[in-house]
Amino acid sequence: MSPFLFWIFAVLTVIFGAAVVLNRNPVASALSLVVSFLGLSALFMSLDAFFVGIIQVLVYAGAVMVLFLFIIMLLDIRAEERRRINWLATAGGIGVAVILLIQIWVVIGHFQPARRTFPPLARHVLSGAEGSTTDDVWNIGQLLFNNYNLPFQIIGVLVLVATIGVVILSRREPR
Repeated sequence: MSPFLFWIFAVLTVIFGAAVVLNRNPVASALSLVVSFLGLSALFMSLDAFFVGIIQVLVYAGAVMVLFLFIIMLLDIRAEERRRINWLATAGGIGVAVILLIQIWVVIGHFQPARRTFPPLARHVLSGAEGSTTDDVWNIGQLLFNNYNLPFQIIGVLVLVATIGVVILSRREPR
């Protein structure tokens, strides 16, 4: 990817990431998060991590954001719109963000491996198939379903339970 496209996608991701936090309307904030996910997906694809980029679009920008929008629509957001901004908490959050940025800057400046570029992914030749190689999709699938199958299933159940809990908590009592 050319540096010009990298900077366009990086700036797009950061601007819409800030819009997620700064928007007062939760629906606009969720849609800003979708655009931020799309920019992040383009950055992953520029690193030749095509599987992670496509999953970023399918899972996060697709399924998870539809779930977020569904939950936002179930909640009563009019009470949130009347709330005032707590300037002390905002100043504290900005202070913590600045301290974190300084820490990252110092670590990258003093840690030599952080300055090196990431080596390209190794390609493994399949036994029996002449000239064909496995890609990151096969490796991730093998790792996910062989080594991390139980945590993968537990996370799925937790997301389901959380969704059911939000629906039950957001039901309005009949008057």
